[in-house]
Amino acid sequence: MGHKVGWLTLYAGMAGGADIILLPEIPYDINVIVAALKERSKQGKRFSILAVAEGAISKEDAGLSKKELKEKKKNQVIYPSVAYELGAQITERTGQEVRVTVPGHTQRGGEPCPYDRVLSTRLGAAAAKLIQEKKYGYMVAVRNNEITEVPLEEVAGKLKTVDPNCSMIQEAKMIGISFGDE
Repeated sequence: MGHKVGWLTLYAGMAGGADIILLPEIPYDINVIVAALKERSKQGKRFSILAVAEGAISKEDAGLSKKELKEKKKNQVIYPSVAYELGAQITERTGQEVRVTVPGHTQRGGEPCPYDRVLSTRLGAAAAKLIQEKKYGYMVAVRNNEITEVPLEEVAGKLKTVDPNCSMIQEAKMIGISFGDE
């Protein structure tokens, strides 16, 4: 998941204790990633966790046009996903073993906690109310901890990308999570 936007990977990475999180919105430098891994190893850390969105892209590839990128990919080894490609590059540069795990659908959702159950109940009740009132063309959302209705034309077909300067990214960087960019 996370082909075009990195919210799911960002949250999963932070919740799962990732040391490096790679998102489509922040092109990475493999040298920065390798340096971060080597530094962790030097500090006695025996493993590192990388959370990688499907759409993560290197700075080098991000600078290419779609046509140039397609041509470049034509002449390379084909990997099942960017995570496998990164794994191969990291092993090649560090000699460290890399294990790639792709969570299945069940693992992505996880066991609901009480907060999840309350939230889903609130959203479901609000959606049912819209149907009772014959108000179609809306979705329900949470804004400032209140359930609200949002017209579909405001959200349909639009991507809500991660702002690389948002507070969540800054907070993650403050606690030592690398995004492969600096």
